Amino acid sequence: MDHLQLTITVLSLVLIGLVLFSVRSAHIRVEYSVSWLSAGVALLLLSRSRTLLVWLSRELGLGEPAVALILLAFGVFLVVFYRFSVIISQLKDSNIALTQRLAILEFQLKSSSQAPSA
Repeated sequence: MDHLQLTITVLSLVLIGLVLFSVRSAHIRVEYSVSWLSAGVALLLLSRSRTLLVWLSRELGLGEPAVALILLAFGVFLVVFYRFSVIISQLKDSNIALTQRLAILEFQLKSSSQAPSA
């Protein structure tokens, strides 16, 4: 269990550092980094608090705190991935609407330039 906790701690610190570096170098927007920072902090807190893990494993009906840690890590990332799927879907819909508006404007521009002047 201690080895798993240490591994999750190191990975969560790497995740937090990577996100902060990406925000600083403008590779990721701040509003999207919040989800990843929250996930990193959540994993860091869970991996460092053995009493919280024991309590959660008891509440979830799991025998081992290590299983609770892995389950919660999976759950945290599942929520983050779901959030980004929603954002990507919204961006795709916005892209389609914008493309349609551009096509209408191009059609109107072409139609007005081809109309005979009186």
